[in-house]
Amino acid sequence: MEEDEALAAIYEWLPKAGDDAAVVDELIFATDMLHERTDFPEGMTQYTAGWRAVGASLSDIAAMGAEATAAIAVYAAPQFEPDELHSFIEGARDVCELTDSQYVGGDLDQHEELTVVSSVIGYTDTPTLRSTASPGDAVAVTGTLGRTGAALRLFEQGAHEQANALFQFEPRVTAGQALAPYASAMMDSSDGLARSLHQLADASDCGFVIDWDQIPLDNTVRETAVTDAEERELGVYTGEDFELVFTIPHNQIDTVRDACSVPITIIGDVTDHGVMIDDQPLPNRGFTHGY
Repeated sequence: MEEDEALAAIYEWLPKAGDDAAVVDELIFATDMLHERTDFPEGMTQYTAGWRAVGASLSDIAAMGAEATAAIAVYAAPQFEPDELHSFIEGARDVCELTDSQYVGGDLDQHEELTVVSSVIGYTDTPTLRSTASPGDAVAVTGTLGRTGAALRLFEQGAHEQANALFQFEPRVTAGQALAPYASAMMDSSDGLARSLHQLADASDCGFVIDWDQIPLDNTVRETAVTDAEERELGVYTGEDFELVFTIPHNQIDTVRDACSVPITIIGDVTDHGVMIDDQPLPNRGFTHGY
């Protein structure tokens, strides 16, 4: 069973699991598993591992428009090196402080490869869902896209310091709270822009028309990509950028730009059906959890 099929089955069994995070009363719960072979490239520091692992779950809280409260993580490795473990905790603490939340501990276990399971709890009485986009709305993203794809290229080239800096993304918790009163639907871009749009379209029973020239590529994409096709691969399909993808009525765009502390870019419109980019179907592919 492929990941998409497994998720579809889980959503039938557990309807509350159908968004970026689960909603129970006014509490928001998110959890993620990252492991070395698919998530932690050679040259990544333990500090970055702690930042990125906990940041991934904080991003899910952001996508619900919620306040982040506290995070925990299970840290599993072949052996425990005190300096590496301390660096991991420092990274987890720092990304939490960036979002006004707390890293409060977790658990240790032994495993054949570095594996981290992070969980975050948040709070909101009005969560923003994936399932409420409306045709006629605009679709937009926060920040820039493609920095993770560029970082992976830099890790391969041995530019580890620059790559680690790119991997330490800012979870958009504050932005998510600013967007929540206005956005009609929202999720994060952890699986890439293309797959996120398809997931939004499926959840809201709608479609999208996207303009490639409007997609805000990170400067590092143009520095590392050789061709236009490579730029598109890094910016649209690679994923793991953890920006917010959201829909919003056109008459609220200026208000949102004033309210949000990060750049907002309109990349297209919500339609009745289909996911298109420059009048061509946008393939439903992106980051996949697995080997």
